[in-house]
Amino acid sequence: MIALRKLTHDWAAMLGLIIVILILILAVFGPVLAPHPEDASASHLLLRLRPPSLQYPFGTDNLGRDIFSRVILGAGGALTLALATVALAMAVGVPLGLYAGYRPGWLSECIMRTTDVFLSLPQLILALALAQLMTPSLQSAMIALSLTYWPFFTRIVFAEARRLRAALFIDALRGIGASTWRITFFHLLPNAMSPIIVRATIGVGFTILVAAVLGFLGMGVPPPTPDWGVMISESRSYLPDAWWYSTFPGLAILLTVLGFNLLGDGLRDVIDPRLRRSR
Repeated sequence: MIALRKLTHDWAAMLGLIIVILILILAVFGPVLAPHPEDASASHLLLRLRPPSLQYPFGTDNLGRDIFSRVILGAGGALTLALATVALAMAVGVPLGLYAGYRPGWLSECIMRTTDVFLSLPQLILALALAQLMTPSLQSAMIALSLTYWPFFTRIVFAEARRLRAALFIDALRGIGASTWRITFFHLLPNAMSPIIVRATIGVGFTILVAAVLGFLGMGVPPPTPDWGVMISESRSYLPDAWWYSTFPGLAILLTVLGFNLLGDGLRDVIDPRLRRSR
């Protein structure tokens, strides 16, 4: 309750929370909220490239599809991809970080040096290289992004596990005969959850941005599935006359990433004061 009260006093974090809640609502209830869900994939050439109006608030694209409905429906795919990617990255990175931080040795060194190699490569470039090897699809984009994001969790958890390894309560647990498995997952992991939550929150926004880049380059979700990155890519041939074609999907990406970043910063200030941002 104290943490929640502190969060409510941070206007930036609350703004981020409101944006995230709105995106979640669009992702879950998109097919119901979209005014023209039937026009999101079907072509209507007689309605192509119409500017924003009361009937089509965001205008139509080059195939006469309602951009407003496509932006709403695209929220579900973007959020599903980002959440699944972060979950997979956590499933790989967190156990590796716990083991490497608590059990020093040659295997720990191998894990961390491999992590350093992945961290030394730009995530976007690595994701593009991996996505290029697979068939463009939601699953391929998710796998490519997961394989590039797990080192961030490994490095964070490694630092926390190494710091806590010498704590008195860990020595006490060893003294009463607690197993390594129990110490790692029931005591080290709960104490390392603060930075994990912060990294995961910020990571969702960043993953949405990288996924949009993959879609823009034709390596993400294939058309006609509504995707913000693909929509911006398709709009290039119609700039600057059809300005609405790229503007509204771009604003959707901007607001979503901004919301998760603001929320992540607020959570960092509340649950991990050591990393409190300057004001």
